[in-house]
Amino acid sequence: MIPKRMLAYLRERLPESTWETRLVRRGSAAFMEFDATALDRLARLGIEVDHLGPRLVVCMWDEAAPAEIGGYLVVDNLAMGRPSMGGIRLLPEITPATIHNLARGMTLKNAAANLPYGGGKAGIVAEPGLSAPQHTEVVRGFARLLSHYRDLYLPGPDVGTNDADMKTIAIESGLDNVVSKPADMGGNRIDQLGAAAGGVIIALHALLQEMPRLRVLPQWTHLRLPALEELTVIIQGFGAVGAHAAHMLRRRLPGAKVIGISDAMGYLYDEEGLPAEELFRLWQEQGVVTHPYFLKQLSGHVASTKYSTQPNDLLREDAFCLIPAAPIANYLDTDPASRPSVTVDRMGRWTLSVEGANTYSPDPARKTARARMERAVYRQRGILIATDYLVNSGGVIFAAQEQLIKTPEHLSVPDTMRGDRAAVDRWLAEHAEAFATLAEQRRQAAEAYREVVIRHNMCELIDLLISDADMLPCEAAERISVRRIAARESGRTAADLMEPIPTITLQASIHEAAAALVEAGRAILAVVTLQGDLAGVVTRWDITRAIAQGLPDDQPLEQIMTREVIVASPGDSILEMVRKLEHHDISAMPVVEQGAVLGMVSADLLARRSLLRLLQSQVD
Repeated sequence: MIPKRMLAYLRERLPESTWETRLVRRGSAAFMEFDATALDRLARLGIEVDHLGPRLVVCMWDEAAPAEIGGYLVVDNLAMGRPSMGGIRLLPEITPATIHNLARGMTLKNAAANLPYGGGKAGIVAEPGLSAPQHTEVVRGFARLLSHYRDLYLPGPDVGTNDADMKTIAIESGLDNVVSKPADMGGNRIDQLGAAAGGVIIALHALLQEMPRLRVLPQWTHLRLPALEELTVIIQGFGAVGAHAAHMLRRRLPGAKVIGISDAMGYLYDEEGLPAEELFRLWQEQGVVTHPYFLKQLSGHVASTKYSTQPNDLLREDAFCLIPAAPIANYLDTDPASRPSVTVDRMGRWTLSVEGANTYSPDPARKTARARMERAVYRQRGILIATDYLVNSGGVIFAAQEQLIKTPEHLSVPDTMRGDRAAVDRWLAEHAEAFATLAEQRRQAAEAYREVVIRHNMCELIDLLISDADMLPCEAAERISVRRIAARESGRTAADLMEPIPTITLQASIHEAAAALVEAGRAILAVVTLQGDLAGVVTRWDITRAIAQGLPDDQPLEQIMTREVIVASPGDSILEMVRKLEHHDISAMPVVEQGAVLGMVSADLLARRSLLRLLQSQVD
């Protein structure tokens, strides 16, 4: 059944006419789809369409399931490649707007990582307190819903889901239709290996080398970089990213000190340095560390470390670098009404913030607030912010290797085992050694690629900032991703975008042409010879004019068709096609190669299937 929260939300925001016209049932599965042209309906769902997307928003649920199984899928953008890639979030209060925000972050993150995948995200609306079997059943049911969009979306874990859930999805959908699987499936163990945290530490290391170039800017004239033994770091959110970041910092930058950490129970701070390895082990054992560590200190009568039950107050402490790694998008703001972790006027003294949390939002109000914060922090205080999707892309880089290095045919689970957990487990056990080898191959490829791409991002970030003194770090980060999206989009051709065009033979009559146009629902018809070569085109306007002139409908098409046809070649770029349409004042044209008609493109098609406004803005 549809989740009660989801039903209430959709009924409140979508009129009855939308339910009547948009609701599609496939068996017990129910879907409401909205593309980028559904501006009013998407606005009702809190989503604003812009030059990047979204490409598709789906509300879906299982009407026959006894449990509440339903949620949302947002495919934001496919310019970098198909399918989109992003995690599945499972929480009670999920909305389409929330998933769209996350999907846009994935669009920019995948582009920043230069991965051949678009940005997407899914969300399961689920009540809190599900038992383990209930949780698994909800994930399994949602996987069946997602299978209808297998060519558009590749799921991974997110808040509320984990690698075990990805195994459940893989059992239902196949090994190569999900990422971040367990190692026994050849997966890359993203959380266990600290994939995202590793990217954050690589970024910190790279920025220590790149930041001296900022001294050409007025706010950075007096920049002083510490020696490694003086490098201090505080970490907001000692979880999957934060704990691994502390663990990896000592290996990557020996001598650097973690002097502050926070989690849900409070924060610890010690100017002399915290025992990062001990805290990491404690996190692995218990999940939370601040209060247990404080109690241990009390028993040992050690009083050098400060402990507070207010986690957000960590951000009032001083350090060279802050790593925000808590699931809090708004960790810093100038406006207390937005309820940030800390306001700019109360923040500690830092020089650098390397964002390990997802902080980006396409919402115009939040983007404005972010820019306002960065003007105060970056321009006035000389604090560099390395935007989340430039630095914490290690997770998607590791996940992508499970697609870039495909599962060998001999390891693919037979289709006859799909959905049978016991049979799949036996298959995995029988091929355990081969899957372990595959997992190791993917890990090595991921680590090598992560190092290269994140270092390059940090160099490009500093390049942009010193090239334009008015540019903010958030603007530079978005430019990096958008340039890569535009470059990939500009490479798409008529062959990539075209759709079928109805054809009719040269010997046909006006009446037959009119009937063919009506049946196909198109505005243009290709007239071909018996050999299949293009002889001309007929449009709705040609038919209308013929009727107005009183021509008999049994007259041959030759009397009304256009013989001198403007055509696109399969290799024409998007902008080349637009220029042809505009120059010749036509709305559509066939795609032709050596006389053969391959398909058609139209102004409407280019608007729907391409990022035309983005490409035009890049040219301007």
